[in-house]
Amino acid sequence: MRPKLIVATVAAAVAAGAVAAPAGAAPSEPARAGAAPISITSHRLTPSSPALAACMPGGRIDVKVAETVDELGFDVMNIKARKLAPNRSYTVFLLEQAANPFGAAEYIGDFTTNRYGYARNQFRLIVAEAFSSTLVGTERVRTELNQMGVWFADPADDDFCSATPGTDGVTPFDGDDEAGVQAFNSANTQPLPAP
Repeated sequence: MRPKLIVATVAAAVAAGAVAAPAGAAPSEPARAGAAPISITSHRLTPSSPALAACMPGGRIDVKVAETVDELGFDVMNIKARKLAPNRSYTVFLLEQAANPFGAAEYIGDFTTNRYGYARNQFRLIVAEAFSSTLVGTERVRTELNQMGVWFADPADDDFCSATPGTDGVTPFDGDDEAGVQAFNSANTQPLPAP
């Protein structure tokens, strides 16, 4: 989705009462007239290693985040992938660190490329305020998740690029606990929006 279309879609949803209470109930808060414009940020994910870049020339993933949590209860993140390995599924994670050892991670979804290596997907989740919380001793510690990583969803899907370290192994970055290597990350772009 283009940024103008995201803004129009969100504005229409707010105006139509998509955030209103169920039919017959009084809305908890009416739509704000003259509300601040929705912030949209763009990020480009690049191959995680020079070997992967050589195996997928021109490969990239463009990410746009519309910060709509105040209006809709979630942000809208659009992914547009180009020139990736074709006919493969990829897993998407929000991360503490873009590259190994990654730190805290949240699995947010998948996308699958077509026969030309192109794909699109939209995720509705909290991005700008994403964090993990865990106990360290007796203290609760918050960790910001403002980086991204994308993995080959199947361990065999990275075998086409045998020069990449780890392509013969299995990583835990999929729901079934078996994925290939990290294919793309946000190490070379600005971090995702932070609270």
